[in-house]
Amino acid sequence: MTVSIQKITESLEQVHKSESAFGLKNEACRSKFFVHPHSTSKVCLFLHGFTAGPYQFEPLGKALFDAGYNVLVPLQPGHGRSGDWNRQNPPPLPTDIQTYQQFVLEWLQIAKMLGQQVVVGGLSTGGTLAAWLALEHPQEIERALLFAPYLGSHHSLFDRLIKTLPIYFEWFNKDAPGNFGYKGFRLPALRIFLELGEQVLKQAQKSVSAPSLIVCSESDRAVSRSKQQEFFKMVLKQQPKSWYYCFDDSLNIEHRMMTKLEDNDYEELVITLAKAFVDSDLTWAQFQQMARWIAQGEAYDQIQRQLNLDGQASQQLSAMMTQRFGCDHLKCINPSK
Repeated sequence: MTVSIQKITESLEQVHKSESAFGLKNEACRSKFFVHPHSTSKVCLFLHGFTAGPYQFEPLGKALFDAGYNVLVPLQPGHGRSGDWNRQNPPPLPTDIQTYQQFVLEWLQIAKMLGQQVVVGGLSTGGTLAAWLALEHPQEIERALLFAPYLGSHHSLFDRLIKTLPIYFEWFNKDAPGNFGYKGFRLPALRIFLELGEQVLKQAQKSVSAPSLIVCSESDRAVSRSKQQEFFKMVLKQQPKSWYYCFDDSLNIEHRMMTKLEDNDYEELVITLAKAFVDSDLTWAQFQQMARWIAQGEAYDQIQRQLNLDGQASQQLSAMMTQRFGCDHLKCINPSK
């Protein structure tokens, strides 16, 4: 296995060399690999958001690496490239979803060589890809972490515009702190993810998914929370080990929720949720029971014993599900419209 890991590590170094060869927009866009010198019990494959880069998963990736897991965050096709990108010269983003799907499947095979069980995750369109993978290959995926998955826009009018207009669009927050990716794109490059989101919603009605954690936020004005809730309910019918958590509006956690560099002053809450889900085997019913016990003031050491939770996870989740973090009356785990 040591020789195999060495070969994989050399392959990952080649990925970095190829990224240097074509040139990166920003060093933050470089693929992030946190790999131990051996195979681990679990390996995490994370997919960044649209026009962004692997920097979005650096804090969570490091936390899971420190927890003993191997972590891969590859730069997606057409992303993070240096160039004078603008309306007349848009960035080279793919307009065929199969390009992304083939990319993800190739990285899934690499991940399987680095760990016994694969955890896949993604933010926004990366979450859409992760959801697709969890539905297409549930036997190969141990867990799926879906952070603000893009299954539709917050306003349905945007969906209609994305489906019909070929125009170049610039992000409203293109100059916001922590935005190391592209400032704009042509709508057909995003359209393929909207279509994939629609496909994922249909597929979830009849297919079994890998256990999935859906994380959303009331302050997210980019994607449809109702469709995220709809997706969760469909997945839950056939996969009871799935969880749902929605950050309260008072926390002001916007769409880019993975890091403090972007929109989330509470990135540790995302890390706590992710680690708890990856490390536990609780069903949705047990997770809800835990939340009720927390709301009733039961001590986290008692919850830990009753549900066989990791001690740190039960303590951190207990802290999250209090009014301090906006989880009043447990609405944070209420996937209703």
